[in-house]
Amino acid sequence: MRRAVLAIDEGTTGTRAAWVAETGEVGGLHYQRLSVASPRAGVVEQSATEILDSTLSVLRAAYESAVANGLEITSVSIAAQRATATLWDAVTGQPLAPSMVWQDSRHSEELASLAGVWDQKLWPSIGRPTGVRSVYLWAKHQLEDPDHPKVRQAFSAGRLVFGTVDTWLLWNLSSETTPMVGATNATSSGSYLLGEHAYRYDYIDELGFPRELLPQLRDDVGEFGTLRPEILGPELPIHVAIGDQHAGIVGLGAVNAGQAMCVHGTGSFVDLNVGDVVPENTGRHEGALSLVAWRAAERSMYSVETFTATTGSVVDWLINTLRLFDSAEQLSDLAGMGRHSRVVSIPALTGVRMPQVHTGVGALIGGLSTATTREDVAYSVLAGIAHSVTWCLEANEEVAGLMADQVIVGGGLSRSDPLIQLQADLTGVPFLRYQDTDKASLRGAAFLAGVHTGVWADLAEAKSTLGTPDVFEPRISDAEREDRRGDWRVRVEAEIELADARKSDKSQYSSLDRRESAV
Repeated sequence: MRRAVLAIDEGTTGTRAAWVAETGEVGGLHYQRLSVASPRAGVVEQSATEILDSTLSVLRAAYESAVANGLEITSVSIAAQRATATLWDAVTGQPLAPSMVWQDSRHSEELASLAGVWDQKLWPSIGRPTGVRSVYLWAKHQLEDPDHPKVRQAFSAGRLVFGTVDTWLLWNLSSETTPMVGATNATSSGSYLLGEHAYRYDYIDELGFPRELLPQLRDDVGEFGTLRPEILGPELPIHVAIGDQHAGIVGLGAVNAGQAMCVHGTGSFVDLNVGDVVPENTGRHEGALSLVAWRAAERSMYSVETFTATTGSVVDWLINTLRLFDSAEQLSDLAGMGRHSRVVSIPALTGVRMPQVHTGVGALIGGLSTATTREDVAYSVLAGIAHSVTWCLEANEEVAGLMADQVIVGGGLSRSDPLIQLQADLTGVPFLRYQDTDKASLRGAAFLAGVHTGVWADLAEAKSTLGTPDVFEPRISDAEREDRRGDWRVRVEAEIELADARKSDKSQYSSLDRRESAV
């Protein structure tokens, strides 16, 4: 009988479950969409009940498929969206407020007021600054919110439970009722000591979060109890609870130090595997975060992560809003017929993160002339995405103190040969593309669980099931690469200066208006 792992991938906009066989085959894939609400600016929320219901639905469907295919399920693994927080009642099991999604920024100003004192302490210890959202600060405000009196009542009665999505799912799925959180999800929550596998309690205290509500820290791979019998029948062991992005690192095969992952979705994430040492230059770049990539057998592997927020969404915007192209496939085909020219594109619908985090910079397609063709514009759009990825990878290397020797790509835009070739050309690093990269998080969570239970001897053997990748080697000279990168970055820095000047002018006009009003 073939062995397999049941894998759950609980994302922001949808939940998937599938079985991953020892051959690497992914089958029985079921998906259910999730709703996301933004009732006011800066607030992004979800229903924890909907998250759980969708998880149970797709998990049961995937298990039925596994049984129908005669598979022996060895364990269950969970990959979950990071830094989305929930509060619930331990007795009723009911959420007591809408969950705060990782995209939420309602407390950004309060966190900014702490940055001056805390950022220099946090960077070297937890790998990130105060940032724009905190699950702990959110929970503290929920405890004080008169609109949610049940939160305070449950806390006073000792019935309140707090956690991220992995905590919520484990509490509902597992026979073990202790609130638990894996190292990767704790890392993304913003108060986890990278080198110690421990909470940074002084910062949590500063945020006003009660220590007694902290979930128990666990490795991402280990013993998380067994599935409750009413869920599937058999009490299958749960062996993995990991952040979805981190599961993707493993599932794409970036399992060795020096390998990087680039996943193109709404935005483009770039993660560099650093190995088992904490990145040596954490804090060098505001937009580059040091993370636990995954933790197993009391040993952490680390990575550095950067991202460009709007790459896939820029392509969608050009297609659906501006209607310049019919589809992403058409844009890619046209780009393949385009040429490097003075046309420049910056994919910055919500600002840039390199060379600094700056939300005032807007997206740009510039340098047009009467000689510009549609193909040239398409080429520049993909080149702008490739330049952004290149800058992200370079920042990761500087923070890690380690050069990338290859990048493995995934996500929707990775299907574009012109884009991946541009990325290889501009980084000077080979890019690899395996099949079915959209299943990377499912595979990664399953690989970790399978290695833990002996389905595969190690991650190298698990990775071998991915097959042979397409390889994109750099084709341009070092001199041309430096010229292209330099020209594009000069344009980005000019846009930053222009955004700063506009902000300064606006501030001056506002000040003048106040003086005139006073007169």
